[in-house]
Amino acid sequence: MNTVMDILKQAQKGGLDAGMDLLYKKEQNIPGSIQYTIRRYYAQPAWITDDSGMLVYHYNEKKPKENFLELRFCISGNKYCAERSCGSCSELPTMNCSGKMHTMDVFTFHFTASFLKQFVHNVKLANRKDEVLAFKHPNAFTKLFPLCVRNRNVLDALLNHSYSGSMENIYVNAKVHELLLYSMDCLVHEKEEGFACKFLADDSGKERIYQARDILLQHIGDPITIKELSRKVAMNECYLKKGFKEVFGTTIFDFYQQQRMEHAKYLLYEKSLSVTDVSALLGYSSISHFSAAFKKHTGLKPCELLK
Repeated sequence: MNTVMDILKQAQKGGLDAGMDLLYKKEQNIPGSIQYTIRRYYAQPAWITDDSGMLVYHYNEKKPKENFLELRFCISGNKYCAERSCGSCSELPTMNCSGKMHTMDVFTFHFTASFLKQFVHNVKLANRKDEVLAFKHPNAFTKLFPLCVRNRNVLDALLNHSYSGSMENIYVNAKVHELLLYSMDCLVHEKEEGFACKFLADDSGKERIYQARDILLQHIGDPITIKELSRKVAMNECYLKKGFKEVFGTTIFDFYQQQRMEHAKYLLYEKSLSVTDVSALLGYSSISHFSAAFKKHTGLKPCELLK
């Protein structure tokens, strides 16, 4: 629990409650593989947090087999619901659940020296990140860094994907490699990533962009126009589109389509709903339009995911 608490302490501004309610936990602890733990806690309204990252470089010259690199992240602003059988969730309490809850999400990714060896084998050590990955840097250290947009997007993707079984393993491993890459960049460049859009330097500007994302997710089955979205978050359409692309690295339309198709995969494969039902739940006017959009996004026909 220590690794969880120390990253929380760095992120927490309003005081830390050691009795946090754990809503969800997922972990993989296979020797020689990527080892990780994801914990989602109920975020009390009074808590104020910054998205934070921590890189821990553990080095002991006398016990090289015990050397490891660890990435820890703490993010907020997401929502969690334990009941996944609703089909189309309006985020209101239902018979089976009390609605979505705001969360504080904590991630720990553990890389052993033997695992990282694959990336530095026969590689000339040219800079500090190479030395760290090869465990040639002579001193242990812990580095805090603000979350760049790329890391935040990957962490959100780890929480919101719909893969399972072997496909989930492939997806998670790919995303963890991305986190390692982006976090090592933070180690080298030593500066916080800024925003090109000046209005995002203000916390209220960023909050409106995150609010826009939440509204889009609430309207998975009820498409909303950018004009309507801009009114709901009280932001100029142009600013909204530019800000969304800056924060999430994609356009509003592409983000919305991706989320709809990910939800469609879940409904087709996990819930075994018919193509007709999924098309209707996602607000498509015709099955053909849904099928075309689904194939464009996934490369598959909807019927190919039916069990």
